[in-house]
Amino acid sequence: MTVQCDAGVAKAQDEARLPTKAGVHEWLGMALLALPTMLLGLDLTFLPMTLPALAIDLQPTSTQALWIIDASGFMLGGFLITMGTLGDRIGRRKLLMIGVASFAVASAIAAFSTSAAMLIAARAALGVAAATLMPSTLALISNLFADPRERALAFGIWTTIFGVGYALGPVVGGYLLEQFWWGATFLLAVPIAAFMLLLAPFLLPEYRAPNRGRIDLLSVAISLSAMLPVIYGIKQVARYGVAPDAIAAIVVGLFFAVLFVRRQRRLSDPLVDIRLFGNKTFSVALIVLLVGLVAVGGTMLLTAQYLQLVAGYAPSVAGLWLGLAALGIIVGGIGAPLLARSVRPGFVVAGSLVLSAVGYLMLAGVGHGGASVALVVAGLGLAYLGNGVIAALGTDLVIGAAPPAKAGSASAMSETVQDVGISIGIAVLGSLATAVYRRAMLYHMPDNLADDKREAVSDSLWTASAIASDLPTRLIEEAQIAFTAGLNGSAIVSAISMTLLAILAAVTLRHVGALGQSGERL
Repeated sequence: MTVQCDAGVAKAQDEARLPTKAGVHEWLGMALLALPTMLLGLDLTFLPMTLPALAIDLQPTSTQALWIIDASGFMLGGFLITMGTLGDRIGRRKLLMIGVASFAVASAIAAFSTSAAMLIAARAALGVAAATLMPSTLALISNLFADPRERALAFGIWTTIFGVGYALGPVVGGYLLEQFWWGATFLLAVPIAAFMLLLAPFLLPEYRAPNRGRIDLLSVAISLSAMLPVIYGIKQVARYGVAPDAIAAIVVGLFFAVLFVRRQRRLSDPLVDIRLFGNKTFSVALIVLLVGLVAVGGTMLLTAQYLQLVAGYAPSVAGLWLGLAALGIIVGGIGAPLLARSVRPGFVVAGSLVLSAVGYLMLAGVGHGGASVALVVAGLGLAYLGNGVIAALGTDLVIGAAPPAKAGSASAMSETVQDVGISIGIAVLGSLATAVYRRAMLYHMPDNLADDKREAVSDSLWTASAIASDLPTRLIEEAQIAFTAGLNGSAIVSAISMTLLAILAAVTLRHVGALGQSGERL
């Protein structure tokens, strides 16, 4: 009898230690948290579709066009860690609602912009608004789901909804672009934000860190001083080559980056807990997320332009092709957490990166004719598949490696490297493709071409396409060939980086066990 009683007590204690399973209320909260994620996916994919229309309406330079696309991402990356820490202090749900409302207002301003500079400013405001809501979204998922298996599946769903936004962005954006003006695409955020603000107080829990310190504003300023000069320098190098002002900007940014790290080590309540990087799983997962998103961010921009400006598809048709490719994110985001229950996550991540490398190699072989569209969609689909896997498992590895009290900061860092990765990819790979394009066009420019037309053609393919009726047909064909060469070169760089990343993941994450039946890592 005593033995049976002891066994019963032990069983009860074991059951008490098991994580609480999520109920209907938690899953409804998860569904609501998917809305900001969808907003970001929509924002990233419908904007490249609007560039040809923007070129006609707002007449941006190539540098302004890149800033229109990635100003939001860089401001988001600059403020994400700050906002993740702020959410732990004032409340994650409260910060989420502030961010959603601000995103809707900034979207409305962007929709009615009358100049490239105004749109860039609105996009920067969108980035700050997005920075307030994205860390809270990921951190609240950790609050809703205590069971590791359910949390991993929730992160997979979160990634999937991001993929749905990717898929819907080109399709819906392309349709709106044909039916209305380019600004109508930004207004999609308004009804989504209103719906979320209505239901968030009822479906989402509030959470504040038990030991809340003050935010170090100097660290915020230093972090921005580190990031923005580096990005400016990269853009200047792409446009004008290696110039003293560009190198000086990069050096200044790196100097402030060192200052930022040193200050975080000294603070008792830092914006970034540098000690977290002592965990190998945490550090490698962040590297995988960063480099993986760099590749997909640049490729996404270039393929959207290829389908419209080289293959000649209307925005809605190009959007359908991109949406088909983006289904790879959905497959990866849902399938990865399920596969990781029986296969070690490091091997799942490594295998997906190999598939991504194959996809980029396919894009490296794309020609400038319409027959290459199937190759573009298949290659981009494989790249997206790998992106869905690393976003789902990488996020879970990052947050799972951090102490519970640091979930907000860890989720902020995870989202930071993903969004900064996309932005760096747009800036770096976009700039690489632009540099290849300009170098190629130097050899094909007619001597008798007017200076304003010469500037437009040498600037970018989209500015050349805007005045295509005033240019020789052969010159536009050469511009399309040059742009395709830039896409090929960027894809080769991405394929190499994915291969190296796969090796890193397989070697350094092999110790992380699969998600077992008990919900714990084996």
